[in-house]
Amino acid sequence: MLIDIPAFSNEINPDVMPENEPADDSQNSQEEPADNLEQYGELMLPKVTSDIHVITVIGQIEGHLVMPSQNKATKYEHVIPQLVAVEQSPDIKGLMVILNTVGGDVEAGLAIAEIIASMTKPTVSLVLGGGHSIGVPIAVAADRSFISSTATMTIHPIRLTGMVVGVQQSFDYLEKMQDRVVNFITEHSNISAREFKRLMMTTGELARDVGTVVVGKGAVECGLIDEVGGLDSAMAYLRSQINPQDKDTMEPGKGDMARDLEHHSRKRNFQRRR
Repeated sequence: MLIDIPAFSNEINPDVMPENEPADDSQNSQEEPADNLEQYGELMLPKVTSDIHVITVIGQIEGHLVMPSQNKATKYEHVIPQLVAVEQSPDIKGLMVILNTVGGDVEAGLAIAEIIASMTKPTVSLVLGGGHSIGVPIAVAADRSFISSTATMTIHPIRLTGMVVGVQQSFDYLEKMQDRVVNFITEHSNISAREFKRLMMTTGELARDVGTVVVGKGAVECGLIDEVGGLDSAMAYLRSQINPQDKDTMEPGKGDMARDLEHHSRKRNFQRRR
């Protein structure tokens, strides 16, 4: 014989059948490593609370057109709000931009670079792997720029894709856009416009393009990047700007502090003049 047992509800016995059951912590803890493995390739990630925010510029810098799904891309509509939030947050004291990019959309790259250059908080950039094409303005936009000894930067004229009308106005527009890039780079680095254009118009170095590839120390020697260094050098400089009283504790060989301060002051004065 079957006996109908009434189902318990919140109204009958709320202690037995709570409306919102507590989450299963063991299940969440099991899912977290799986998510980390899928997204980051690691089972466990260190949990660090820092006053330095890190933004990566990787793959291709996406503009107004969405890149194909197989392309790794940095979306300017994701990066720009982060930069604004960093500037407004009282908990963030400095910004580090890490680049490994092939370049991309000119106006999207310049927009990111302009915001970095206009920030009042200390900023540092680090080129790892490559900082090519429109990645160059982003790298020099920071208060201090670093490049690893094996990283490369490609300097070449800008190019147009899609339909181009063969009239003089098209070439005039292309020249104006190129001047925007050249002017920004020369104003935020130690390279002259003449030297940058010479590197940009060099023939014989690139198989299918006009331009120059500079590697590590070469980018510093031509005045494009401030210093050869890695994460330790970039972090030490950023800490010296966040905590000026700790400048004397920097290790020898991590950068000329006098040049650091002069460069930082020059960029701040330039931003105020603008």
